[in-house]
Amino acid sequence: MIRNYVTTGGTVACALAIGYLMQNGPAAQSAASRSAGHTAVAESTMIAGLQDIVLTSASPATGDTPIPDTARPAPAAPTAAADCGLRARATTAPLASARVVVTAPCHPNRTVELLHSGMVFTGQTDQDGRLDLTIPVLAEYAIFLISFDDKLGTVATTHVPEITGFDRVALQWSGNTDLQLHALEFGASYGEAGHVWSNAVAQGAGRVDHYGTGGGRKVEIYSIPKDGNGTDGSVALTVEAEITPENCGQELSMQSLELLSDQDLRSRELSLVLPACDSGQDFLVLNNLFQDLKIAAN
Repeated sequence: MIRNYVTTGGTVACALAIGYLMQNGPAAQSAASRSAGHTAVAESTMIAGLQDIVLTSASPATGDTPIPDTARPAPAAPTAAADCGLRARATTAPLASARVVVTAPCHPNRTVELLHSGMVFTGQTDQDGRLDLTIPVLAEYAIFLISFDDKLGTVATTHVPEITGFDRVALQWSGNTDLQLHALEFGASYGEAGHVWSNAVAQGAGRVDHYGTGGGRKVEIYSIPKDGNGTDGSVALTVEAEITPENCGQELSMQSLELLSDQDLRSRELSLVLPACDSGQDFLVLNNLFQDLKIAAN
């Protein structure tokens, strides 16, 4: 019965408001809205105890069975759209390098290619689609082109003024052959201090960094301060190639990149045929791919 009274009263109030608005025009709408608001408050105050009653279209329940609240269903939980964008950032790092961070959430454990000043190598994202590398640069204004095999790509840039204080040589290739760039600094022999290569225990004025994975594009980069960290002399560069059943007897194509004192970046195309599979050789040593570097301490 109470519900009927409320419904009837609300209907009458709405009808009166509509009639008033039709007679008095838009100018009365604001006053009518304020009046309706006051009426709602007054009804809520006068009819105590109705705030817990739920009105439904179902027949009244009998006994003490609670009436389910079906008038306002719970909203569905929002679903966040997957962020599949590719982002890359390059920042200046010590030793004339750039730190390049690639973020690709929808490309986990995927091969990614990086191109910088003619130097190309491949890397691999982790399970979160992230790749974080510190790379010796070959230009003061370093530009990195980053791309995946599905043509998704982006660009990252940074300024590395420190590059003017370094000599740098890179050797790049592709495939399953493993090449090693060795630097013998200031008369050092193999295994001595001053024999520098990509092995972490090697010690010297310069350093060799290796980049590249699997059978993709690879590069090794030798860097040394132009003042030799206070040492005069020359640096001899050699290249070693491991001979395996997978590469024996095959032609190997390489490219060298050199950024030396008072010179622009230079590149050379190189190729050689690896020893035959029955040659008995495990390693091939190439002594004449690079000229010795001349280092003069200030």
